[in-house]
Amino acid sequence: MKKHFILFVSILLFLPIKAFAQERSKMTAVVVENAVLASGKLMRIVRFPSKNIVPRPVDVWLPENYSAEKKYAVLYMHDGQNLFDATTTWNQQEWMVDEVATKLMEEKITKDFIVIGVHNIPKIRFLDLYPQKSFNYLAEEQLDSIKKNAIKKGITLESFSGDAYLKFIVYELKPYIDKTYSVKTDKENTAIAGSSMGGLMSWYAISEYPKIFGAAACLSTHWVGLTPSPKNPLPAAIFKYLEENAPDSKSHKLYFDYGNKTLDQLYPQYAPIVDKLFLGKGYVIGENYKNLFFEGTDHSEKSWQQRLDIPFTFIFKN
Repeated sequence: MKKHFILFVSILLFLPIKAFAQERSKMTAVVVENAVLASGKLMRIVRFPSKNIVPRPVDVWLPENYSAEKKYAVLYMHDGQNLFDATTTWNQQEWMVDEVATKLMEEKITKDFIVIGVHNIPKIRFLDLYPQKSFNYLAEEQLDSIKKNAIKKGITLESFSGDAYLKFIVYELKPYIDKTYSVKTDKENTAIAGSSMGGLMSWYAISEYPKIFGAAACLSTHWVGLTPSPKNPLPAAIFKYLEENAPDSKSHKLYFDYGNKTLDQLYPQYAPIVDKLFLGKGYVIGENYKNLFFEGTDHSEKSWQQRLDIPFTFIFKN
């Protein structure tokens, strides 16, 4: 009887694992035939399975003449649905990743690389992209206040999934990319990039997984954390986290930038703090660190596309 019970429990435990494995085995990337691209090919896994986060589409952009005979660097980017094709985005704007990357590679300015675009789920985007461990650097009364405000919005601090989102990229997505495509797998050839909340998640990724990512590009980083508010405690907590966890300057590159229009007008006040923090960690401006100001630019894909060549060149320079 006892043996039968153990066998029954074992089967119950095995079934979800088997189901997940079967889902992974059926996972295929298909060409997005109607994608409006300047160059290259866009592949899509419509629903990338995950044990860590809500499954979502993942795009893989392969440059023109992609060949299994050579090895490519890999750039992981957030908000994947906004990167390549303005005809399908919510605001009819795009990053123009394919245009910029193609030009840089053709001119031999950067090493050859592919781009992985992880789509966001709008309703939970801020939960996925917030640097979760920075909450640990809040004072008790600050944390209590944030918990109360979160509850009013129908969420809890436990709902934040930044750590799970990174586990998805590192332990589920990257192994698939490394196995499926002809890529270099070391950190010197693996970078991560994003804007706004995606900027927060990019420096968080390289801080949490410094052996995985060698560079991060953080455009219009949303240093205010979440929604701006009087006496906002989140930026200070974020900087305290970074003070203790910034990646080693001897083996990493960090790119930041910001404008001063629309939401970007909130960011210039933090630039001196960011500079002091990273320069104090041994980073050298122009060598492995940049924090650039773009006068008159706003918080939009149109602004980011106009300067995208700068971070791409910085992280993947030939």
